[in-house]
Amino acid sequence: MIRRRDDRKNARPAVSACRIPAVLVALIAVGALGGATQAAAAPSAPRATDWDAIAECESSGNWQANTGNGYYGGLQFARSSWIAAGGLQYAPRADLATREEQIKVAERLARMQGMSAWGCA
Repeated sequence: MIRRRDDRKNARPAVSACRIPAVLVALIAVGALGGATQAAAAPSAPRATDWDAIAECESSGNWQANTGNGYYGGLQFARSSWIAAGGLQYAPRADLATREEQIKVAERLARMQGMSAWGCA
């Protein structure tokens, strides 16, 4: 049978046996890299963070610091950071919360944005 040119348009292209594994390898690689990137990108506080040392540097260790500079408590929280990290469950501002409460909020904030929130960290 002789094929006319029009018949080629409707014919299914042959799938290369080599192409399928290459596509699978590419998908697996993308999945693996995507998972590694997400895990590496999640900020966190180091397990052995010395919050007292950071407070000493930030506020001379005064956990009730309110000097009028817009930062509050021993770890000198901006009000917006205090709120974003859930500090309102303890007090309206960090300087009104206990040391332990400030540390709990600081750990949450560190998980959200890393330790860069504190210049002394």
